[in-house]
Amino acid sequence: MSLTTIPHPPIVSRDEWLAERKKLLAAEKELTKHYDRVNAERRRLPMVEIDKSYVFEGPEGKASLCDLFDGRRQLIVYHFMFDPNDPPPGKSGSPWDEGCPRCSFEADQIPHLSHLHARDTSFTLISRAPQAKIKPFKARLGWTIPWYSSFGSDFNYDFHVTIDEAVAPVEYNYQDQSPEGEQPGLSAFLRIDDRLFHTYSAYARGLEALLTTYHMLDLTAYGRMERWEDSPFGWPQIPGKDGKDWVMHHDKYGDLTRGSQSCCS
Repeated sequence: MSLTTIPHPPIVSRDEWLAERKKLLAAEKELTKHYDRVNAERRRLPMVEIDKSYVFEGPEGKASLCDLFDGRRQLIVYHFMFDPNDPPPGKSGSPWDEGCPRCSFEADQIPHLSHLHARDTSFTLISRAPQAKIKPFKARLGWTIPWYSSFGSDFNYDFHVTIDEAVAPVEYNYQDQSPEGEQPGLSAFLRIDDRLFHTYSAYARGLEALLTTYHMLDLTAYGRMERWEDSPFGWPQIPGKDGKDWVMHHDKYGDLTRGSQSCCS
């Protein structure tokens, strides 16, 4: 392989690169300001009081939604796709036998919770799968994040992350259409004394705020290498539907985590 065969950005002088970099910097600064404006709007969203008494199954037994705050003012919940049922005929793997790979991708990137706790905010994963499924999978991937089961409650249906028209009207990402079954999402809650309020939920690409890996890849020349991206002709892309099939549980990548070539050894 050489520069004549490997796709790459144009090679220019340092001065030419700096001029182009400054142009991009202006766009990056505007993006940061826009992000600040959107965050300001989010902080001004109204909220809805929680009027149900949800009961969850935790590693230590039953817990209420208030318990999940662990005495803090705010709570962030990641709705993790993990189905409580056996796989349908002819199917296996996630999200029945193990947790969803893409939700696992999200969970791998959750920061040390002490940083959230310092801002009076708790974080937990919630799935419909029972603890009998959750515990071994959590141990396998080495996570210490609190993880509760909502099986037997309306929680997943009320927050539109389990789609079953027989149970609740179909809605996902604020649209009245969705694939059936478990879906990913994130919800935020606020506690004022003993009253609990729902302040925010996000779905689909709204969850990318958690994905440090994506943000890091976005800083590289090749980006995420997913087919939907606007990249120059010839840029490497991952095969498969939308080029997103590359995400696996972190213990399944094997040799894919090793550099394909090196001139440095």
